[in-house]
Amino acid sequence: MVDLIKKAFYTGLGFVALTKEKAEELVKDLAAQAKLSEHEGKELVDSMMKQSEQARHDFQSKIDETVLAVVNRLHLATKDEVASLRAKLDELSAKIERGPGTGPGA
Repeated sequence: MVDLIKKAFYTGLGFVALTKEKAEELVKDLAAQAKLSEHEGKELVDSMMKQSEQARHDFQSKIDETVLAVVNRLHLATKDEVASLRAKLDELSAKIERGPGTGPGA
C-alpha cells in the first residue's frame, strides 16, 4: 500500500517543487486515509524529501549543462574571457595615456 502511495505521489506532484511542509501535510492526509502508522508516515516523508532533493539537484545540473551548451553553441564569451579582455584593455588604455615612447622598447 505504501509503495502504491509513493508511486502515485511521485507521479502526481513532482519532486522539484516539493517542500518539506507540503510533504508532511500530504503524508498526514494520506496516513489518515491509508491508515499508516506514525512511523510509516515519518519514513514516507523522509523518503520523499530525499528523493525530492535528489530530483532538485538533478534538475539544476541539467539546467546548468543546457545553459553551458547554449553559450558554447552561440560562441558567447565567458565571464573569465570578458575579465581577461577587460584587463588587456585597461593595460592598453594605460599605455596610451602615458604617451608614445614610455613603454618597453621605446
